[in-house]
Amino acid sequence: MAYKITYKSSVERDFKKIDKSQLKIIFEKIDTELAEKGEQFPALTGKFSGLRKYRIGDYRVIYSILDDSILILRIAHRKEFYR
Repeated sequence: MAYKITYKSSVERDFKKIDKSQLKIIFEKIDTELAEKGEQFPALTGKFSGLRKYRIGDYRVIYSILDDSILILRIAHRKEFYR
């Protein structure tokens, strides 16, 4: 099942912090792997239960599956993510 990818408006701030070449790789991975296999990536627990994470190199994508679409909530380097 291919999911439709949407981005929360606050993700634009995350884009500005990421190198352009790395951002291109992230978009390609989101459009191919995440759109096709969104339900296969690990679910978060605790206060973030219901959300999922997708790893692209040193970057993490936090998203939620809503019916037939995926809502990207945050994209950040892993060292910033787990603070």
